[in-house]
Amino acid sequence: MINRATGTFEVKITPQKPDNKEAEAAALGRMSIDKQFRGDLEGTSKGEMLATGRPDPKGSGGYVALERVTGTLRGRSGTFILQHSGTMTRGTPELLITVVPDSATGQLAGLAGKMKIIIENGKHSYEFEYTLPEAK
Repeated sequence: MINRATGTFEVKITPQKPDNKEAEAAALGRMSIDKQFRGDLEGTSKGEMLATGRPDPKGSGGYVALERVTGTLRGRSGTFILQHSGTMTRGTPELLITVVPDSATGQLAGLAGKMKIIIENGKHSYEFEYTLPEAK
């Protein structure tokens, strides 16, 4: 059975310096992610993002990220990893965020799903469609 969780989150993105000359030569932006989730998912996440963009045509670019979520999903606690893959084509976004298979721990073991991020009026919210084995 597919479940649906919704709520809001706050995110802090902090630019990081390249840690070697190869990374610097790649000219990719590297950032740390720090989130606070509220709603059906209560918890925090920490992660890393790589991003690139082109000034011409304006509005095109891409990013990949991994973040470890620690918290409670509808009363069940544990951790899991979210994998992001985002592309922007001349202002049109395409984003896929999925739970990394077999990454969930604790009462969330077996979690699978996809998350959608919504940004309206500068506020962030999420819709998370997931499956989770029955509690033992």
